[in-house]
Amino acid sequence: MHHHKFNDFPQDFLWGAASAAYQVEGGWDADGKGPSVWDRFTKLPGKTFEGSNGDVAVDHYHRMEEDVALMAEMGLKAYRFSVSWPRIYPTGRGEVNEAGLAFYEKLIDTLLAHQIEPVLTLYHWDLPQALQDEYGGWEDRRIIADFERYCVTLYQRFAGKVKYWVSLNEQNYNLTNAYQLGTHPPAVQDRKRFFAANHIAFLANARVIKAFRQHVPGGLIGPSFAYSPAYPASCDPKDMLAYENAEEFTNLWWLDAYCFGRYPQAALAYLRENGEAPEILPGDLELLREGTPDYIGVNYYYTLTYTDNPLGGQTMQRINTTGKKGTTPPSGIPGLYKTAPNPHLETSNWDWAIDPTGMRIALRRLSSRYGLPLMITENGLGEFDKLAAGDKVHDDYRIDYLRSHVKACQEALQDGVELLGYCAWSFTDILSWLNGYQKRYGFVYVERDEQGGSLRRLKKDSFFWYQTVISSGGKTL
Repeated sequence: MHHHKFNDFPQDFLWGAASAAYQVEGGWDADGKGPSVWDRFTKLPGKTFEGSNGDVAVDHYHRMEEDVALMAEMGLKAYRFSVSWPRIYPTGRGEVNEAGLAFYEKLIDTLLAHQIEPVLTLYHWDLPQALQDEYGGWEDRRIIADFERYCVTLYQRFAGKVKYWVSLNEQNYNLTNAYQLGTHPPAVQDRKRFFAANHIAFLANARVIKAFRQHVPGGLIGPSFAYSPAYPASCDPKDMLAYENAEEFTNLWWLDAYCFGRYPQAALAYLRENGEAPEILPGDLELLREGTPDYIGVNYYYTLTYTDNPLGGQTMQRINTTGKKGTTPPSGIPGLYKTAPNPHLETSNWDWAIDPTGMRIALRRLSSRYGLPLMITENGLGEFDKLAAGDKVHDDYRIDYLRSHVKACQEALQDGVELLGYCAWSFTDILSWLNGYQKRYGFVYVERDEQGGSLRRLKKDSFFWYQTVISSGGKTL
């Protein structure tokens, strides 16, 4: 739809930026922290770009006050960060590590002192290695109680200071890589185990949301979901059915479980037919319905286009982690769908479709289906930024990307979506998981590569652009 005019962004709109503990903190064994699955996985040969890891990352653990000062200079209204579970419980349970809690309390207090709203993510993939070793992590229901104990510890400590909480970050993306593609720990390729682990993660998510209501009155909590809206490759009915299959299997499987406490009908029937459905025990669906979210966090980067995939057709393939444009192969599930290029969209060097209209579509679809407030908890462009003369970083391509996506947020607001805020990914450059340090997302350039570096912080052109956006309340894009 085309609008005659656009209203201003709400006065209390949360103009933010985001990060995750393993990607920024470093201090991987500092002050009593235990190892996470990523601390071990990244040390295995061939798992990440040039063997990069988060042992030091960008050293936010030791430079937190410097980083928050830069956030305050930019004028951020919100900062989304994650807590490292093994920094709080080094072995996943047992005695709490007070030094870990103290670090996050200092971060929260420093943010609040600068009038920056903390948005706390409880889990951003860094499972304690001890729990993976003991019972297989997300494949065992014992993790539900351990995760609840960890989360309640944070609720009790920070209930009076943090209003916005994220339960699980990108469960869909993380567990797809962990249990289908074999590219995240524990590096398994087994669809039955994939759906089983997801079911247990849904139960854990619901349990901690249910507990949240007891411990954080007035707070808001919800998962962050990596939403890539499905498009059909054409109006051929076969492509339309493939698009329906993809939307149900890659998006609604998670979102319906989170928000409705049930699985999509056709997808569940298909999994039962193929012997891949999770075991649903008495009481499971009741728990899911008791732990539905207050809002949905939306991590939006790109849309995906789908076409028909016959039985015996295209299987799942790994994504581009090198930044060599055009190297992403088609990927699919035989009998359901496979990906196809979208000729109407440009792509990044990592072959991610650049589609701001897709963000508007995502927000409208979610708002209409679930009737919940939304928050953009991640959106950004990873590229090869270069340090130019005079310590300048000219990232006009990032400004263009962010401007178009912020405009899509404004359009979605005009369409009737209740949007709480926009947290760009990311504030500083980070370790981009399998992609290493070469893939940069930040408003702040961090001088380091896979071999290390000075870790100097340098403001990119996009820093000053976003500073202006925030100070104008979104009026100057």
